Amino acid sequence: MNIFVLMKRTFDTEEKISVANGKINEDSAEFIINPYDEYAIEEAIQVRDEHGGEVTVLTVGSEESEKELRTALAMGADKAVLINTEDDLDEADEFSTAKIVAEYLKDKEVDLILAGNVAIDGGSGQVGPRVAELLGINYVTTITGLEIDGTSVTITRDVEGDSETIETSLPLLVTAQQGLNDPRYPSLPGIMKAKRKPLEGLELDDLDLDEDDVEAKTETVEIFLPAEKEAGRILEGDLADQVSELVTLLNKEAKVI
Repeated sequence: MNIFVLMKRTFDTEEKISVANGKINEDSAEFIINPYDEYAIEEAIQVRDEHGGEVTVLTVGSEESEKELRTALAMGADKAVLINTEDDLDEADEFSTAKIVAEYLKDKEVDLILAGNVAIDGGSGQVGPRVAELLGINYVTTITGLEIDGTSVTITRDVEGDSETIETSLPLLVTAQQGLNDPRYPSLPGIMKAKRKPLEGLELDDLDLDEDDVEAKTETVEIFLPAEKEAGRILEGDLADQVSELVTLLNKEAKVI
């Protein structure tokens, strides 16, 4: 089975992020594999181990993404591909990424593609479905369960606090939701093996794409941090006095009643 995983290098949102001149200061930022993509990588490895085949992790970005690709290889993926757009694209959006990925995959024998449900830096959740549309294959988003029997696939899908069961078939693209699995940590032997696993580097020219073919359809106007929240107020006294004061505050200060 030929399994591909779409991976993104993202900011670690648990670390402090600074913004200067409308851009995120990358010098002080920590980067990681997008957490939802870790579920996709883990699921791909489990599917390969059960059904056989090969797992290829694919990313679009700069050469710095090689570190995260090596981590995916250390987890157990077989191969990695980095499509470097650093010298070709000043700005890229979901359209750009999906177009590049689909162009790479269009001539491949694809059975299963896994991606994260969303990227924690943008949160649009568009790249996976866009790739599936461009390739003309089935896709199901926000999955929490995956069972494959030949070319038949049974999927459990998260739907706002509930779940639904979907039956479909390969070739297929799915996006991984939290709860699909527990991603493994790279082991020391896995890290050593990752250094010898193939990591292919490509550019737009290798895909017969021009900059105009993948020009972003959207523009980032401004990036800014959320406003700092004011400290809360603790009401004291008898319950009746607290309720009275709360109503007054909601009326005169918050102006919500």
